[in-house]
Amino acid sequence: MSELLTADEYRALAAEISAPQGAFIGGEFRPARSGRTFTSSNPATGAPLAEVAACDTDDVDDAVAAARAAFDDGVWPRSHPAERKKVLLRLADLIDANSRSLALLESIDSGKPILECETVDVPETAEVIRWHAESIDKIYDQVSPPSNDHIAMIVREPIGVAGLVLPWNFPLMMLAWKIGPALAAGCSVVVKPAEETSLSTLAVAGLLNEAGIPPGVVNVVPGTGPECGEPLGRHPGVDMISFTGSTETGRRFLHYSADSNLKEVVLEMGGKNPCIVMDDAEDLESVAENVVEGAFWNMGENCSAASRLIVHRDIKDRLLEQVTAAADRWPVGDPLDPAVRIGALVSPDHFAKVNGYLEAARAENVVYGGAVVAEGIIEPTIVEITRDSALATEEIFGPIVSVIVVDSLEEAIAVANDTDYGLAASVFTANGKRALRAARELRAGTVTVNCFGEGDLTTPFGGYKQSGFGGRDNSLHAHDQYTQLKTIWLDLS
Repeated sequence: MSELLTADEYRALAAEISAPQGAFIGGEFRPARSGRTFTSSNPATGAPLAEVAACDTDDVDDAVAAARAAFDDGVWPRSHPAERKKVLLRLADLIDANSRSLALLESIDSGKPILECETVDVPETAEVIRWHAESIDKIYDQVSPPSNDHIAMIVREPIGVAGLVLPWNFPLMMLAWKIGPALAAGCSVVVKPAEETSLSTLAVAGLLNEAGIPPGVVNVVPGTGPECGEPLGRHPGVDMISFTGSTETGRRFLHYSADSNLKEVVLEMGGKNPCIVMDDAEDLESVAENVVEGAFWNMGENCSAASRLIVHRDIKDRLLEQVTAAADRWPVGDPLDPAVRIGALVSPDHFAKVNGYLEAARAENVVYGGAVVAEGIIEPTIVEITRDSALATEEIFGPIVSVIVVDSLEEAIAVANDTDYGLAASVFTANGKRALRAARELRAGTVTVNCFGEGDLTTPFGGYKQSGFGGRDNSLHAHDQYTQLKTIWLDLS
């Protein structure tokens, strides 16, 4: 990673930056067949950034046909694992080489702070692709010895054409989380980026030919959900869908699959994640730093955001004193200022939604924050609530954390599990038995102890209940969703 620039330097570069604006199909950029476009705007300023191809059914048909032809001709899926590895490593190197422009595009298109884009999102994008590239020649098939007269080979084969539907909150990272294992497995893919944040995905598409990925193996179709996402979900030429986004939209993809070819569907959706802090938690200053990181990172636009702080009554006041002090160290403002930690929410529509929750919070007990700093920007907000509040049950996806007071670990776990979601959870306690008990009883895909986090590239990420099912992102388990298991039975008699 190169050194961070000043805010003025970032603004000057952003004024000159550009990105591909067409669909990427069969190794080439092209307009939508209809000729229509949609405007991608900077959520921090409202300024238009680009007129992006508005793809629809015809473009999806073209992209799926290109992906199917690339898969069926076998150049990518049947290439030597070491060759696919080299190509993906080149792609990771190219992302590193273009890191600054990718970080700028990510920031101005999504409202994310440039600090996070430069130091987290872009480096991790390259590292995820690199990690899955390195796994290609290290995942082995199996042999079962059913009897002396038979051998059964259990082999993995790429599933075929994968439709990858990205969310708007982490465009580059989610692109990598999906194309990394999909391409490593030998699939061809059709990527549908969120219409709010298409530019960085299209910029990565511009690097594919130079990396050596054959035409048609990766295709990108920007557009709206109804006009582009639904045709991809219903397409009979798509073998599986990997979707990250809202629970409401995830349900639709299950219907699309049922109504078409029963393609496999992997869903990673919402969360209402609890952070339990017990009365014996040590170093409340460190706990508070983790609480603030979990609640306000990426403006709270994070499916694993720690949006419910469940705290023991005996330490509530002391903890909230530390949490408010930690929140003071999160500057709010222009995303292109590298000192800023809280930037703009992704769109006017999403700002209006979160602002509605902010108004509801003002009717409760606001402990900290509660103000709109500028259009699209909401300051970190901490509100003490009752358990029947909508703030306790509904996913806000903004910088608002709700505080719920409890009197025991049993009560804390019951409150934590009282949700339709089950993506992530955390617990802070100095008692090892308590920690392990909570970790076992919390209904979530990832439970962290005495820290906030999501694990790393080596650990599977996904949830319980309405947070999703069908597979996991990250780790070697991520490869499972892009492969089919085949048994080859050999008679030796």
